[in-house]
Amino acid sequence: MSVCVPKTLDSTWCEILHEEFAKPYFAQIIHYYKESLKLGNVFPTRENVFAAFNLTPLSKIRVVILGQDPYHGSFLQNGKKIPQAMGLSFSVPRGAPLPPSLRNIYKELHANLGVAIPTHGDLSAWATRGVLLLNAILSVQEGKAGSHQHFGWETFTDAAIRKVSEQCDGVVFLLWGKFAQKKIPLIDASKHYILTAPHPSPLAQGFVGSNIFARADCLLRQNAPFCWEL
Repeated sequence: MSVCVPKTLDSTWCEILHEEFAKPYFAQIIHYYKESLKLGNVFPTRENVFAAFNLTPLSKIRVVILGQDPYHGSFLQNGKKIPQAMGLSFSVPRGAPLPPSLRNIYKELHANLGVAIPTHGDLSAWATRGVLLLNAILSVQEGKAGSHQHFGWETFTDAAIRKVSEQCDGVVFLLWGKFAQKKIPLIDASKHYILTAPHPSPLAQGFVGSNIFARADCLLRQNAPFCWEL
């Protein structure tokens, strides 16, 4: 049986998810991904497709924030085109304009916990402290939102969510919007905390004022304080 182990995925996560790599759907993902590269730019860059996993080992996960699709746009930095997507849900590289959803996330974080609103959109510091910033779909064609939804990525990321649920304890899952909330059946609510809120997009209503970070921080402090500063 052919096993398609991704070269850019951390070895510890490879071990945890090894059963997935032997399944036909994962070979399909690899096939579709390679074909998409022939059509133009794919975001995030290849080395960042699994950034959420690589920055946040299973043993360190305290929070999971689920997104849907990587950003499909780019920005200019020193005359070079840089993808907005960096493999972390809601996060953009330093120097990129802040997306509207991230502005609302920062606004609510400041209102709840008094955290200073950052001047950048890089959430890597959260990831290294134990926040798994996982998109359900891990790649996208430049300029075409949702273009890789059919690849099979959700089967893979659903498996990852199940592993977090099975092997961790007391994780705070922040599920924003209906898409993320569809993942609730994957999570064992008897051993984890599930907090829901509307999506932070300005097109939705109710995220600002939901006290989502205050609620999450209260739960996290039962074990150890979490630093939300960026």
